[in-house]
Amino acid sequence: MAQSLSTYLKSSATNNFFLLAGPCVIEDTQSPIEIARYIADVTASLNIPYVFKGSYRKANRSRMDSFTGIGDEKALDVLAKVRETVGVPVVTDIHEANEAAIAARYVDMLQIPAFLCRQTDLLVAAARTGKFVNIKKGQFLSPESMKFAVDKIKQAGGSEVSLTDRGTTFGYSDLIVDFRGIPTMKALGVPVIMDVTHSLQQPNTTAGVTGGRPDMIETIARAAIACGADGIFIETHPDPGKAKSDGANMLRLDLLPDLLKRLSTLRAAVNSF
Repeated sequence: MAQSLSTYLKSSATNNFFLLAGPCVIEDTQSPIEIARYIADVTASLNIPYVFKGSYRKANRSRMDSFTGIGDEKALDVLAKVRETVGVPVVTDIHEANEAAIAARYVDMLQIPAFLCRQTDLLVAAARTGKFVNIKKGQFLSPESMKFAVDKIKQAGGSEVSLTDRGTTFGYSDLIVDFRGIPTMKALGVPVIMDVTHSLQQPNTTAGVTGGRPDMIETIARAAIACGADGIFIETHPDPGKAKSDGANMLRLDLLPDLLKRLSTLRAAVNSF
């Protein structure tokens, strides 16, 4: 990108929120491009800066037989193709320090999974790539404690960093969103994103397959915008029932345009105060 990712995310003429959205994992070589193009058209019409999200590999799965990906190099090539053909920045997760430099060759933003947000070597490796680093708040951490994750990125030479809330777990197959976390983390001087769909997961069910509450997606998203979230993270799929990962909490792709329109209207109202 000619401009920094931070500048791009703030570039909306209407001071709108930005969006990270896409499928949970790269499932094949073609559908991610189609999904990205669809979302890019919608977000362009609403002046919403857009970053395509897709995990090139899923490392945190409930069961050994869960789908993890189509192969690292093949999936990273798909992400690069999305970037080139659709013309939008791309974000993917990394899980170990040695993955940072590899993934950085293909994407614009590196994402640190919530369970790994305290892993110093991983954060330092991500920062040293020079890429924008999005850190998900651990389900087991307070918003205040994310100060130390931000400090690690900056002390390692990183300059572009954001924090993402995805709820807090109490160990009973559910997550709770405490919206006080948005202004608390914004006070650290970094953009704050609400991961709407992952906050509605119901992990570790007895079947070993994550459940979810997609009926609450708009509720969480509206509350996040009202509380000042800079960005929204939504996993989406043309047919969540056939998604190979996290389908139970995804938004069906054709429902995204109307949701974004309503959220943009709400953001304009919030900006007017």
